[in-house]
Formats: sequence, structure tokens, C-alpha cells
Amino acid sequence: MNAKKIVLDEKDLPKQWYNIQADLPEPLDPPYNTREGRPAQPEDLEVIFPKEIVKQEMSSERYIDIPEPVLEAYKIWRPSPLVRASNLEKFLDTPAKIYFKNEGVSPSGSHKSNSAIAQAFYNKEAGVKRIATETGAGQWGSALAMACEMFAIECVIYMVKVSYEQKPYRKSLMQVYGAQVFSSPSNQTETGRKVLTEDPDNQGSLGIAISEAIEDVLNHKNAKYSLGSVLNHVAMHQTVIGLEAKKQLEIAGDYPDIVIACLGGGSNFSGTAFPFIMDKLQGKKPNLRAIAAEPSACPKLSKGVLAYDFGDTSGFTPALKMYTLGHTFMPGGIHAGGLRYHGASPLVSALVKHNFVEPVTVKQREVFEAAITFTRTEGILPAPESAHAIRVAIKEALKAKEEGKSKTILFNLSGHGHFDLSAYDNYLSGKMVDYEYPADKVCEALTHLPKI
Repeated sequence: MNAKKIVLDEKDLPKQWYNIQADLPEPLDPPYNTREGRPAQPEDLEVIFPKEIVKQEMSSERYIDIPEPVLEAYKIWRPSPLVRASNLEKFLDTPAKIYFKNEGVSPSGSHKSNSAIAQAFYNKEAGVKRIATETGAGQWGSALAMACEMFAIECVIYMVKVSYEQKPYRKSLMQVYGAQVFSSPSNQTETGRKVLTEDPDNQGSLGIAISEAIEDVLNHKNAKYSLGSVLNHVAMHQTVIGLEAKKQLEIAGDYPDIVIACLGGGSNFSGTAFPFIMDKLQGKKPNLRAIAAEPSACPKLSKGVLAYDFGDTSGFTPALKMYTLGHTFMPGGIHAGGLRYHGASPLVSALVKHNFVEPVTVKQREVFEAAITFTRTEGILPAPESAHAIRVAIKEALKAKEEGKSKTILFNLSGHGHFDLSAYDNYLSGKMVDYEYPADKVCEALTHLPKI
């Protein structure tokens, strides 16, 4: 079947999320409560998350039912289309078949709504009145703002300063959905004020913004925190992407040799790749390659260490066993703000450790070159984060051409780039620079890892 676009019906929407914890080679190391010197218990996490979310975080059930109200909300845009990038294939003159899952069709513009809606639902069920969160590029903030409006919950967002300034219309979209948005580091929290006192020009980081959001929760009644990546339940909510893609590729009579997604904290990579990695873990597809594309400025999987570390700058969170560059690390101000996180999902980290996932680093300018090639061939302007996956997909397609082999490549177009045109202006005007991995700064940050 050579259809350009494969669209499923509403009846084909997955009714369950896939939980890869059921199929891991060994159980994850548990979160760790560093204040009390012991593994974290559910009640430790329930301070900032509702009980059902904590239950999912620690679950080893292979499949978890998607609640009906969440399914109804998903139907606004799901199932999302799987598209054969035939024009890109022709441009590259490659024997490879390239498919992409278009998550940019969601109302908020990215895959992030898959978890935002689920988390807002579970918070509403728990009687939560206020949710605080962080956002980097603004995709998660936009998604959670929309979800909170759906379920009538107050939404407060701490947006990393460099993105707050680069992407003002993301902030506007969040405000249209009814959220309060603060540039982080802010004067709203003790964490933010401390950072600004030490460095008034601080450009912010996801670690700082997470600390601010958690502090916000601890200082308000009926408030909980919501995270858009990294944690197990978020990765699980995103698996609707890969589960749909498997059905669509089956209709096309195909199966990927290579699955690619960008990696910041790990949500869209998990959602795209985990349903396929399941087949590899179960011995059905031993030759499958799963590639996590990360920026050279923040390569936690490629050059970080596997260790317990905090998820935020101030150490409010339990420590997680993950590949990390150190929770105090401040990456360069790259335009892919959603990929500037210091650590990676414990689930993805475990799969990298056991060689089920390959990390690959790419530089900012080559990413935007690939993005423009994709836009001019396929007509869709990708988010800078998504363009990391496009760059790696192009590399793999050209490699297939050199080898004279036909391969099937699937990547996730995790969001559109309509709010990122200032970044494209920067590239087209020749002002964009590549940020390299600052080994000395990472070495310093790693000295602050918690002692477990």
C-alpha cells in the first residue's frame, strides 16, 4: 500500500496505555527520598501528585485502561495521521521509506496533550483546584493550560526565561487558555528570587522552573504539581502515539527498521518508541533500532552519567536513577527549549543501559537545515525539537542510499513550529550558532549529585 496518509477512525483509538515497566530486563531502581535516606514511598509522591498518578507511576501492569472522559477529549484530534514522506524520499533519492506520525495536529500543537489531558482528569477526580507546572519551549505549558481549562482547574506555569523571550506567542496561547504564566526564574518563589540574586541575567532552565512550580504547590491549598516528561506515568500516557502508528503501519503492510524521536526528558521518544521496543524486548523484532536524538549542547544520554539525581535544581523532588548532566547544569540557550533538560527518563535510561536505545547527538544548525528541507518537501514547519528527529531520519535515509538497502524509517513529528519562526529567522539570517557540550561545566555540576 502506497497511501500518502494513513488515518484511523475514532473506533481505532487505543483504549489502553502501554506500560513498558512490565517488560523491562530488570525492575527500575526506585525513586529515593534523600532527606530520610530511604527509597521513596507512595505517600512521599502524594505530596505533589494525586494518588492515581502515583499508582500509575509505580505500576508494573502491562496495560492500563484510558478513562472514558480522556478518550472523549482525545477524539478532538486523535487518532493522528501517519504520513509517508514521499516527497522527502524523492529529494534524498533514497531507497528508504520514511514515515512520520504528525502530532502537531493537536489543538495545542504538539504531543504533550496526550498526558496533559490525562493528568488534568486525574487531578479533577482528586478534587485538586490548582495545578502548577514548568515549561521549556511552551508546548507542555500550552497543553496543560488547555487541559486545565477543559476540567475547570486553575493553571500556573513557570516558563524558562530564554523561551519566554524567544517565543512570546506561546505565552499568549497559554494565557488565552486561561493560565497564569511567569518567566522563570521569577520573583514569585524563594527559589526564583535566590537564583536572580546570584545571577540577575540568568536565562533559566527546566530544573529551576520545576523547583518554582513545586514550591508553588507546597505553598497553596488543594494544589498539585504536573510534569510533562521524564516520569513513568507521562511516558505511558504518550504511548497512544506508537500504538496508533503500529496499527497504521500494519495497514500499510510495513514495520519500521528504525524508530526515531527527539529526546529532552523522554516523553515523545517513549510514546513513539516504547510500543515497538516492546516487540524487541519480547524477542519478536530483535533487529529493531530505536534512536533518541538529542542536542549536542545537552547530551545527557550520550555524555551524562547514570546516577541518582534530583529532577529539579533545588532538590525538592525525590532522586531518580537516570542519565544526567547534573541538576545544577545550565545548558546553552538553544532554540529547542524543550530539550534543555539535564536528565533523561529513568525508563529510557534503563533501556540505554541495556542497549535497547541508541542516543545520537546533533548540532543546532544542522537541525534547522533539516527542518527547512522537510518544510520545503513536505510542507509542514516542524518545531525545533521535532527537527532533531528529522535530521537523524535524513542521515539514516542517506546511509541506506549509500548501502543500497531499502529500510523503513519512522519518526515522530512531535509538534509544529508556528510559534518558532524567530528561531527560523535566526537561522536564515546566519545569526544562529552551535552550542557545544561544556564538559567543564558538566563536571562541576556532577559534583553536586546527591549521595545515595
